[in-house]
Amino acid sequence: MSNALYILCPGQGAQTVGMGREFHAASPAARSIFDQANRILGFDLQSICFTGPDARLNQTDISQPAIYVTGVASFHAAVEAGQLDPKSIAACAGLSLGEYTALHMAGAFDFAAGLRLVAARGRLMQQAAESHPSGMVALIGADEPAAQEVCRTAAEGDVLVLANFNAPGQIVLSGSKSACDRALAAAEKAGLRATPLVVAGAFHSPLMQSAADAMRRELDAVSIQPTRIPVWSNVTAQPHTTPDAIRDLLVQQIVRPVRWAQTVTDLIRAAGGAGRFIELAPGRTLAGLARRIDRRLAVESVPVPVGERKASAVAS
Repeated sequence: MSNALYILCPGQGAQTVGMGREFHAASPAARSIFDQANRILGFDLQSICFTGPDARLNQTDISQPAIYVTGVASFHAAVEAGQLDPKSIAACAGLSLGEYTALHMAGAFDFAAGLRLVAARGRLMQQAAESHPSGMVALIGADEPAAQEVCRTAAEGDVLVLANFNAPGQIVLSGSKSACDRALAAAEKAGLRATPLVVAGAFHSPLMQSAADAMRRELDAVSIQPTRIPVWSNVTAQPHTTPDAIRDLLVQQIVRPVRWAQTVTDLIRAAGGAGRFIELAPGRTLAGLARRIDRRLAVESVPVPVGERKASAVAS
């Protein structure tokens, strides 16, 4: 069906100061989402999104709920303006944290429950990161065997694993700081380009196990419904099935690799060459990855409604 929508939800790293401001300025629906978020969280997340500072927004315990709230607000703003039809959504997928946004969009849990889960996830992952000197390294130009060889060479008994399969030729490693430092040298020796990422710690690695264990308890306390539409799991790169499976895979997601390239490839196959791929706010990270995965795929940004107020008029 040519009017089908395929919704892509960004993950951590997409955050930027000012995110959500245009949607808030233009849409009562978006303002309602930010207001709800402030009440649920008990602090002014909206102000951090709009005015920063960068250092605070980039902390894992803030950036994760900020991205979730901004994504949901952007979608509601576009629906309110008649620019997107929620009945036309054929499937959803989200990168890492974005999987929670996708599951909310598909009816697995309501906005408040999703926000509480995301806030807990960010807090627990921040705590796990602070307990181990660790990090992540992006390899450019590496296929999976080459990336595995860098891990084998650089680990030297420390944790170092493949964490994100973002796109062909773009794989992220995750592990202890010392192993990540050695990976930079090993990658250069192998003729690969390697860049350390500015992140709190070794996400999607065994060093996040304490966060995964605690997140299991958070997920067990929340009512999860069967999804109305397919939502792809980061762990399996296949659609979720039952509520219990959703819980299990969201726990595994914290310590297992994100198979994003495979997910997008499967979504393209499911779309059959038709439909619109829409990336929720903030940013254009997923559109860039999509072009690396399949040059024929055009991913649109969620449209900003023509607003009733200028963005500059929004106070903090």
